[in-house]
Amino acid sequence: MKLLRYGPKGQEKPGMLDREGAVRDLSGVIPDLRAEMLTPEGLAPLRALDPATLPKVANPGRMAPPWAGMGKFVCVGLNYADHAAESGLPVPAEPVLFTKHTSTVIGCNDPVVLPQGSVKTDWEVELGVVIGRRARYVSQAEALQHVAGYCVVNDVSEREYQIERGGTWDKGKGCDTFGPVGPWLVTADEVADPQQLGMWLEVNGKRMQNGSTRTMVFGVAELVSYISRFMTLYPGDLISTGTPPGVGMGMKPAPVYLRPGDVMRLSIEGLGEQQQSVHAWNPVLIDG
Repeated sequence: MKLLRYGPKGQEKPGMLDREGAVRDLSGVIPDLRAEMLTPEGLAPLRALDPATLPKVANPGRMAPPWAGMGKFVCVGLNYADHAAESGLPVPAEPVLFTKHTSTVIGCNDPVVLPQGSVKTDWEVELGVVIGRRARYVSQAEALQHVAGYCVVNDVSEREYQIERGGTWDKGKGCDTFGPVGPWLVTADEVADPQQLGMWLEVNGKRMQNGSTRTMVFGVAELVSYISRFMTLYPGDLISTGTPPGVGMGMKPAPVYLRPGDVMRLSIEGLGEQQQSVHAWNPVLIDG
């Protein structure tokens, strides 16, 4: 299934994508698609539906984050060896973990708003892993049984805040609007192998990133198992699994960063496409 939410902020409705790519309205079946519904038991009634029996949405408009009530947004740094190299850092011996605040989360086509004074905001296309069963000290062999599905994430990052302002990465990763998610949550049964997905990102029509999840240092199963040793993962928690090379910070001969008016477009095979315009600081764009 490809599950989604659509509509203006505060008025989102749940939906499902049919085989022809049309949005079908689920609001007559469930009031919303929430984190606690992403368990196998919660998804079972939706699997039983024939999308053709649901009302077709002629113009869904805004694509919202695919589910509501995300508890944790856990990220993995330097998880592609060639990205570590372009960052001038060694390949980590264990996964590097940090968090993005859930206040970063926006719809896949919502505007990305630069923080006040930002001069080094960057892009990162990443595979998102959505938890569907509570996971605590799960083995690598069992880890994928705890995954509800997958999605596209743009791990937008302010590099000055991340690297030059002291402290942890979180302050450069956690700015408002820095976590576009979607357009859909694609359930795990539709992703034959999460380690064989092509991915790309363009800025203003120029291809910047072109990679594949097969080159991850730590694969999805290993990451779910590893992270579950340090925190309990709950349905609706999101793991963003790292980015391939081609980020602005690594451009030669000089880094390239986002400016107001830029447009990012990104996709992962089978998981849909995002597009965000970049705006100067404007709280109206954040608060709606």
